[in-house]
Amino acid sequence: MDLIQLKQCALEVVRIPATQAGAHLAPLVFLHEGLGSVAMWQSRQGFWPQTVCQATGRAGVVYSRQGYGQSQAIVDVRGANRLSADYMHRQAWDVLPELLQALGIEKPALVGHSDGGTIALLYAARHPTSACVVMAPHVMVEDVSITAIQAAREAFVQGELRQRLSRFHADVDCAFWQWCDAWLSDGFRSFDIRVLCQDIACPVLALQGEQDAYGTLRQIEDIRPARGRIERHPIANCGHAPHRDQPELVLENITRFLAIK
Repeated sequence: MDLIQLKQCALEVVRIPATQAGAHLAPLVFLHEGLGSVAMWQSRQGFWPQTVCQATGRAGVVYSRQGYGQSQAIVDVRGANRLSADYMHRQAWDVLPELLQALGIEKPALVGHSDGGTIALLYAARHPTSACVVMAPHVMVEDVSITAIQAAREAFVQGELRQRLSRFHADVDCAFWQWCDAWLSDGFRSFDIRVLCQDIACPVLALQGEQDAYGTLRQIEDIRPARGRIERHPIANCGHAPHRDQPELVLENITRFLAIK
């Protein structure tokens, strides 16, 4: 694990080498969920980004956004530095390009989950991208999303969620509240990137669980690039984390998609 110093913060980064056969392919850049981090890509099957990189032969970059994992925390995240409703735009258009430049990556293949999927779509709408794989992305706000996040807030304050998340974040309160406060703010109810998704020119693979508590299948059905090719795959018996709920199926889809993109 490295700490990469950017203009505003230091980010935790893990790099996975390519195989000899995949050294010429665009590296995979993994973008975590709203409560995720580098460590939270770990599953029963092991470190999931490593599994994907081995299956595709590609190099990989896994990082924690500011305030998550071992990345630099955000001071006064519930006060003066509370995230605005466009925080995912800022991650996609300001932070991610700076990180990729620091790593010498010009045209990545993005793999994003939840908020990370949204960030991947926003990046691909503005920057050269080799491919974009999104799992349970958010392209607009639905009532079910708000209800699920309200339930998560209750579990964090009254239940065991805070204790469970504390294993994955140096500052668990920063990680949770930056996400929760932004999503439950009045300004976030108008969040909608569907028009921006029309500008995506690279191939897109969109996966979503049919039992996702955080969004309906409209979240992938409404991704409609004007130029790029898109594949949409609803996944049965699957909730908000396809790579954890149906890892073999998701890996098969990603490997096939990247081989023909």
